[in-house]
Amino acid sequence: MTVETSAAQTEVRHSPLEGWRGGRADRLRLAEVPYLAMVNLRVDPAGPVAGRIAALLGVELPTEPNTAVSSPAWSVLWLGPGEWLVLGPDGAAPDLVELLRGLLAGQRGSAVDLSANRTTIELTGPSAREVLEQGCPLDLHPRVFGPGRCVQTMLARAQGVIWRPSEYGADRGTGEVFRLLVRGSFAGYLAAWLTDAAGEYWAVAPQ
Repeated sequence: MTVETSAAQTEVRHSPLEGWRGGRADRLRLAEVPYLAMVNLRVDPAGPVAGRIAALLGVELPTEPNTAVSSPAWSVLWLGPGEWLVLGPDGAAPDLVELLRGLLAGQRGSAVDLSANRTTIELTGPSAREVLEQGCPLDLHPRVFGPGRCVQTMLARAQGVIWRPSEYGADRGTGEVFRLLVRGSFAGYLAAWLTDAAGEYWAVAPQ
C-alpha cells in the first residue's frame, strides 16, 4: 500500500538551538530569534537596478561600511562593497529571491536564500555589551557601534555578524540590543559560551 504524504506533513523544521532556553536576569536577556528570512544580495549599488531594489525593500541599500538600515518589513546589512544581507520575517525569503532575481535579469548580481544557513541570538539589556566584550576584540561602545551598525567578526572564535538593530525589531526600553547571526554549526557552541560568559548575571543558572 502506498501512502501519499503532503509536503506540509513531511516538512519539520528544527532550529539549531532547539531546546536552548537562553536566560533572563535584571540586566540581561539571551534568546534565540529563529527562522528569520536571510537573503544574500550582490549588485552594483551605482547600477540601474539598485534603485528598483531599494523601492522593493522600502529602503536604500547602505553603502557606508558596517552600517544597516531598516524598513518595517526588511533590514539590510552591509557586508562588503556590493554585498548585503537582507533580513525579514519567517518564510519571506523565497518570494523575495524570486522578485530580486527578476529585477536582476540581464544585470550583474545575485540573490541567494541563506535562511537555513544561520540562526540569530539576541542579547538585550544594560549588560549585553559587557558580555560580548569578553569574546569580541572590537570596540562595541555606542560611540563607535551604536544602533544601525553591523560587522562581520569573530566572537569567542566563532565567525558571525554582530548587528545593533535601530528603530525596527528592537525593544527600545530595555537598554542595548545586539543580534548575533551565526552559522547553525556554531550556534550551539556560541550559545553555551554566552551562557557561561553571562554567568555572573544569573540568580539561577539557566537550563
